[in-house]
This record gives sequence, structure tokens and C-alpha cells, in this order.
Amino acid sequence: MLVLSRRVGERLVIGDGIVVTVIEVRGDGVRLGIDAPRSVRVHRAEVLDAVEAANVDAAAASEGAVEDLRRLVAPPAGASVTPSATDSSAAPRPDR
Repeated sequence: MLVLSRRVGERLVIGDGIVVTVIEVRGDGVRLGIDAPRSVRVHRAEVLDAVEAANVDAAAASEGAVEDLRRLVAPPAGASVTPSATDSSAAPRPDR
């Protein structure tokens, strides 16, 4: 890890198109301005970590949920599938 000291108004250039500027130093916090191309994603690490953790939790399905999904995808062997009264495909179509 590269560690640098910068004062308010001083900048740091990363690569060809990213400029980090120290905007303000207050107590134990530092405000930074980041100029980067739109193609470069800039995220706060704690937010990115929280999103990744939420995605892992969402992807971990219970066995009951997996069985429910399996029943939705493939009906049991030998079962006949009949459209319900609310199924739009079962409604009579007007002649055109």
C-alpha cells in the first residue's frame, strides 16, 4: 500500500484519468473529490461489502424454497396441466 500525505487542495493522479483531490480535513475525517471517467466505478468499500453480503444471503436459498421452485418449473410426472379460469390463454379469443 502506498501511503501519501496531502494537504487541502492538493491532488493525486492515478493512471491516465483519475484525479483525487483533498477537499477538507475535519477532525478524524477527510473529504475527497474524485474525478474519474464514467467507465470507472467508484464505490465506498463498506457499501460494496454490504451489497456483496446481501447478494450472498439472497443466493443462499433454503431447501424448502428450492423444492418450491422445482415444482414450479416441472410438474410431477403424469400430472395433467389444465389452464385456470383466470389464465388469459384460456379465455376465448374474438374473431378478427
